[in-house]
Amino acid sequence: MNSSYKTIQQEYIFWLDTLGFNQKTILNYGNRVNEFFKWLNTQNITVINLLNQNHITTFFTYQETRTDSKFKGRLSASFLNDYFSAIDKLLEFLHQMGATNTPIPTNYRITIDNDKRVRKIDPFTNQEIKILQATINELYPNYDYKHRELKQQQLQLVFVLFYGCGLRLSEGFKLTAKDLNFNKRTLFVNQGKNYKDRIIPMSEGIYKALQNYLYNFRNLVKCGHNRLFVQQQITITKDLQHLHKQCKNESIQNKRLSFHILRHSIATHLLQNGMPIENIARFLGHNSLTSTQIYTHIVSR
Repeated sequence: MNSSYKTIQQEYIFWLDTLGFNQKTILNYGNRVNEFFKWLNTQNITVINLLNQNHITTFFTYQETRTDSKFKGRLSASFLNDYFSAIDKLLEFLHQMGATNTPIPTNYRITIDNDKRVRKIDPFTNQEIKILQATINELYPNYDYKHRELKQQQLQLVFVLFYGCGLRLSEGFKLTAKDLNFNKRTLFVNQGKNYKDRIIPMSEGIYKALQNYLYNFRNLVKCGHNRLFVQQQITITKDLQHLHKQCKNESIQNKRLSFHILRHSIATHLLQNGMPIENIARFLGHNSLTSTQIYTHIVSR
């Protein structure tokens, strides 16, 4: 990326911050714009003054038709809409900075097929969750005790937070000990999606698991931060994938294991156990029941 684009990207990130966007969105939008500028360079558009509406349309078409390098398929509608929002916000920023010849924001978004989205969600059953948790203690037999314990404790915490507490990925990985209130048996989620804080009650099992993790493991580990998770997200993601491969249950092997699937799983189980959908919405931090109602379709299929 040339120096001109780099300066614009830095100022764009600062502008988003002054508008009050959360740090995850700022990081995502900054990365999307970075990729957009790199693409412009391949089109010999080396200064922003040369940008026109046709370039925006061509870039959007490129994103819609390209293959994802990781999953070998087309990019999802939600991922693409995130891209389009970032570029629209960039165009708005450029206009506010006085670049009046810049193309106007497109407001182009892909309509998300909720039925297709629901069909793709395949939550784990209660029994499958128990099998996965039991498998954790069998992992890494050739590691020394210190490193084996570290990996197993991190995976156990994954199930406590993303399944037991229904947290989103960003919410779980930024938790610290200060967010746990053992006296009131609550967990405080600071500025979740859409800046919405919430308090999650701890069940007896979650309460005991978090106490055991904090006092018998986390407080004994020295590292350069105070987050509950000792290791980085990418490391734990790889360990979660390893857990999936090592679990020999055929039904589990036919499903995808991820942090968000664990969140989908607890929501489905709560609904199956009779919890009112309004309570599930509050538990998950949804702004409206529309997002939560996908679980009624999952349960009934």
